[in-house]
Amino acid sequence: MKFIDEAVIHVQAGKGGAGSRHFRREKFVPLGGPDGGNGGRGGSVILRADANIHTLLDFKFQAEWKAEDGSAGAGSQKDGKAGEDIVIKLPVGTQVFVAPAQDQEHESGELVVDLDVVGREFVIAKGGRGGKGNSFFKTATNQAPEYAQPGEQGEAGSYLLSLKLVADVGLVGFPNAGKSTLISRISAAKPKIADYPFTTLVPNLGVVQAKGKRTFVVADIPGLIPGASEGKGLGIRFLKHVERTKVIAHLLDLTQLDEKGEEADLEQLFDSINHELASFSDELAQRQQIVVLTKVDAVSSQERVVHYRDLFQKRGHHVVVISSVVGTGVPELIEIFADHVDVIRAGEGQVESGPAETS
Repeated sequence: MKFIDEAVIHVQAGKGGAGSRHFRREKFVPLGGPDGGNGGRGGSVILRADANIHTLLDFKFQAEWKAEDGSAGAGSQKDGKAGEDIVIKLPVGTQVFVAPAQDQEHESGELVVDLDVVGREFVIAKGGRGGKGNSFFKTATNQAPEYAQPGEQGEAGSYLLSLKLVADVGLVGFPNAGKSTLISRISAAKPKIADYPFTTLVPNLGVVQAKGKRTFVVADIPGLIPGASEGKGLGIRFLKHVERTKVIAHLLDLTQLDEKGEEADLEQLFDSINHELASFSDELAQRQQIVVLTKVDAVSSQERVVHYRDLFQKRGHHVVVISSVVGTGVPELIEIFADHVDVIRAGEGQVESGPAETS
């Protein structure tokens, strides 16, 4: 399924049914009074966060959503039937904004609702009220009112849907850092994996199970590069998906080379990615990070492993050395993820850095 994380929709609630202008007419009651019933209310448009929906793709093909109109009232004080509501199922994590004006295509308007919890509902367009029938207007001084109300128009509007994935752990790092391989190893997610940059073009979600039947969700965020916060590479389009994560796992490839073909400075790469996170969001820059040194199976010198393990440990980070290919360190990493997520879910703050994991 193609991943789409933005779409614009137009919603129209149903119009209320008209009230009835009707007078009682029976064989022996030639001057019967007014008995027009009320019109039914129009259907509303309701948004619902659904755990089974994962992309906004369908809304690229169906942008118009209209609820049913209410039925008109009838004689004998029969009220019209209410129009059916329409429920639009959206992925959990969808934010709904007032759609931007035509001349402000790249700017979003006011946030209307954040559907960040499964089952959360929001009435985005309320159906119009049905009109009152003429029997409603009968008074002591007006025994035969000729007037009946028309139904009210339902609310309408255009809205920008913007999906931010809801995950417990976000995997970030340069392209080819091993994020896709890791998520495929620890979950049932099957991202495309290849040995060239930007293999992953969309975020991938995977559910991971740790010991004690603990589960958490991991998001594989497409590779970041310097300038991502300004739109370079895959740009800010995917930085937003990191915002909801409780923990950031920062993956660094121990085998990565620089432009000269020499071993890359992993601390410099680490700081470069964090600069992009900080440029995008001050709060995101303060998010807890676990440093994951990957591809240890392909490293010939253990000195490089020990150097960076100790370096990031001294900087206050929990460090784990892994190989997703052969499985080294992966079970330990899963438990560390689960422990951090459990503590944060419980509102107890951050887990203190423990001793660095060895390969």
